[in-house]
Amino acid sequence: MSLRGFATLTLWADDVAAATAWYAEFLGTEAYFLRPGPDGRPAYTEFRIGDYQAEMGIIDRRYAPPGPAVPGGAVMHWHVDDLDATVRRLLAMGATEHQPITPHGDEGFVTASVVDPFGNVLGVMNNPHYLDVLSSSKPA
Repeated sequence: MSLRGFATLTLWADDVAAATAWYAEFLGTEAYFLRPGPDGRPAYTEFRIGDYQAEMGIIDRRYAPPGPAVPGGAVMHWHVDDLDATVRRLLAMGATEHQPITPHGDEGFVTASVVDPFGNVLGVMNNPHYLDVLSSSKPA
């Protein structure tokens, strides 16, 4: 068995409705799925985004595994076309810097990450490999 591809990224929020609205504004699209919790408030919402319609879900933090609710762990980086503009927009929307824009070598790989207003790390990057794979998967 091997990892076949990114399937779903889950983020946590105390206020799923507020997090969904924030991400809808950032992404420029509405969540396509909503599941209410027993109290009627949104417990889970999901977006499909990007070239491969990747799933990004927002789950009510009350369903999170036990442990501190602090940013950390693995960071998933999304390829973006304009890294500087994306980071500026995220910061203007209330995210805070987690890792500044950081080049990695001289081949065009550049990363940055922010902490969204709900405590999740969101990574963004310029990734030449992603663009190569994307261009090779499109019909000529």
